[in-house]
Amino acid sequence: MEKIREIEKRQLKADLPSFGAGDTVKVHIRVKEGKRERIQIFEGVVIKRQNGGIRETFTVRKISFGVGVEKIFPVHSPSVEKIEVTRKGKVRRAKINYLRQRTGKAAKVKEAITKR
Repeated sequence: MEKIREIEKRQLKADLPSFGAGDTVKVHIRVKEGKRERIQIFEGVVIKRQNGGIRETFTVRKISFGVGVEKIFPVHSPSVEKIEVTRKGKVRRAKINYLRQRTGKAAKVKEAITKR
């Protein structure tokens, strides 16, 4: 059991930015197409972040051509190249699933104002 924990600790990413529900992020993902490998960017609002440790995941939602698209990413996955936080959102919940029913301006998340 202790051996497993040691292996998991080595696989955890150390260079993660702090982000949570309501933040707008750009997720750089490694995509394999045949023999070639490229990086694809998925940008959207973080709806939720769940679990912890090596199994931690987060869900990102964006509107693409009028259709809501959600993707679940493992935080510590080797296929996730990097995570960039573009906007900090101001929300009062840990999981903002209510965004799924909202469209247009109602689906916007206010930006958190940080003091210097």
